Amino acid sequence: MGSTSDKIKGTANEVAGKAKQAAGKAVNSPKLRAEGAGQEAKGKTQKAVGKAKDAVKGAVDRL
Repeated sequence: MGSTSDKIKGTANEVAGKAKQAAGKAVNSPKLRAEGAGQEAKGKTQKAVGKAKDAVKGAVDRL
């Protein structure tokens, strides 16, 4: 998977996770809030992987 797709999927997971958390809060569902928090964390990790791939590619390109 490329860095751009990692960042896009990461952003999508973050947004979906935040929405799940808000829905869980609205309906008082700790389970839904926890799922949302997990999905948001997954998204942040995916975005970090994408940024790391960009950094490695940039370093290799400078060599």
